Amino acid sequence: METRYILAINPGSTSTKIAVYADTTPVFIQTISHTSEELAIFELVTDQFNFRKNLILEELKSADIVLKHIRVIMGRGGLLKPVESGIVEVNKRMISDLESCSYGEHASNLGGLISYDLAHSLPNAKAYITNPVVVDEMDDLARLSGHPLLPRRSVFHALNQKAVAREHSKSIMKKYEDLNLIVVHLGGGITVGAHKKGRVVDVNQGLDGDGPYSPERTGTLPVGDLVRLCFSGKYSQNDILRMINGEGGLVAYLGTNSAYEVEQRISDGDSASKYIYDGMAYQISKEIGAMVAVLKSNVDGILITGGIAYDKYFVNQIISYVNRFAPVHVYPGEDEMKALAMNGLRLLNGEVKARSYS
Repeated sequence: METRYILAINPGSTSTKIAVYADTTPVFIQTISHTSEELAIFELVTDQFNFRKNLILEELKSADIVLKHIRVIMGRGGLLKPVESGIVEVNKRMISDLESCSYGEHASNLGGLISYDLAHSLPNAKAYITNPVVVDEMDDLARLSGHPLLPRRSVFHALNQKAVAREHSKSIMKKYEDLNLIVVHLGGGITVGAHKKGRVVDVNQGLDGDGPYSPERTGTLPVGDLVRLCFSGKYSQNDILRMINGEGGLVAYLGTNSAYEVEQRISDGDSASKYIYDGMAYQISKEIGAMVAVLKSNVDGILITGGIAYDKYFVNQIISYVNRFAPVHVYPGEDEMKALAMNGLRLLNGEVKARSYS
């Protein structure tokens, strides 16, 4: 059988990750870091398009990757209108929404834009995204917030949560669609999803909404106090938004977004850091408890993943709260490049079909 080559592209706020897979085998993986000085010259994220695309092409050329052999380009999905989980072909409608940032501005928007551009320059390639952060499978009841002007939205780490849930299901020789799982992604943002028979029926909006505080985000705040802060005259709208996303959580309390640094402070006897860090574990555990209720206590497993999952002290704090609910399994890190590539391979193998974005 002919070897199928898949290119995965994952733009982040300070890096662009790329990987080339030959079927299931990674043949090239690279993280291109971007300094704040390099990115400061661009007013909008979409203005970085040529800068990042050219760096990708340079890296692929240096690695002697033959671009004409690539069949599928999988881009990290950006902020779009809500979509079902799975693979979505990049089309002109999607490009328009990503370029205009109609649903929000984020570096991941460049994933679809660059993938589409590169695919159109190659003879046999097509561009797709898979499980973007706007995957929406929420039950109708989960959308209610308390006011019709402010419905709850599904914005979460869908790519990693879905990948880990499927890998776990495979490891216990069961189908993801037959299990009830709670998946906890611990990163710069933190999301806790209730996976009911293959659908994420409820999840906290981890970008700038509800849920536990994280290294960079505030999560749920006392609403009345937040409103009064907004109208105090001391802060602009952008000040408040930065406070919620980027300058909240550990950054606000401890001046760092590095969970590793906080862990080291605790090891050195810093009781203030321990207090805040334990508070984050406490809030995450409360969110897990909420999802247990969503699943009516019928939970087959609690899966903890993401970068902070490497911290045994922090994970054990969470486990001490929730281990009576269901067995807890820890999958440290977030292998999003593999998740992107393997979804591309599933497409090439005919195991799944791509949806159209409309």
